[in-house]
Amino acid sequence: MPFPDETAPVAVLDHQPQWPVDFERLAGVLRGALGGHALAVDHVGSTSVPGLAAKDCVDVQVRVGAVDADRQTALLAAIGFRRRPEPWNRTEVSGGQECRKLVFAPPVGARRCNVHLREAGGPNVRFALLFRDYLRADDTARRSWGAFKRRLAQSVPDLADYGQIKAPATEVLMGAAERWAAETGWRVPEA
Repeated sequence: MPFPDETAPVAVLDHQPQWPVDFERLAGVLRGALGGHALAVDHVGSTSVPGLAAKDCVDVQVRVGAVDADRQTALLAAIGFRRRPEPWNRTEVSGGQECRKLVFAPPVGARRCNVHLREAGGPNVRFALLFRDYLRADDTARRSWGAFKRRLAQSVPDLADYGQIKAPATEVLMGAAERWAAETGWRVPEA
């Protein structure tokens, strides 16, 4: 759930050339704050896919050796990032496995983003990277996913409702992504 300063109706925009630039800036800030905790910093989610319509919120995945909630929260809080408190922002099920994670919101007034700390090698890391790489590779899937998100945002502007409706559609998309991965031999990029 968003913090009070993040409330706004869902709006899906054309891909913005600024998104990769914003990611690089955020990645540098996060690497500096987390030091050796950050094994890799990945641009994930819809803003990481050129040509894909998306909400103007950059998703960043930080691969860590292990989730250390107290230490990593302190490191990010020192630069203004806020840990999202909901239980679903501490664990997620991916590939049938429960995976630990932490999700952070940006400092108040900063560029909208979600920072996901996930354990390197986990199925949730793979899920985020497969989503990105499949949509980068498949023009039809990318166009269809963008059109779906636009229609959904127009009819369901509440973020929580939007997410609840989008989740099962994401599972369908990921079924196609898994077939693509098997056909192409796709593997998780090295950290």
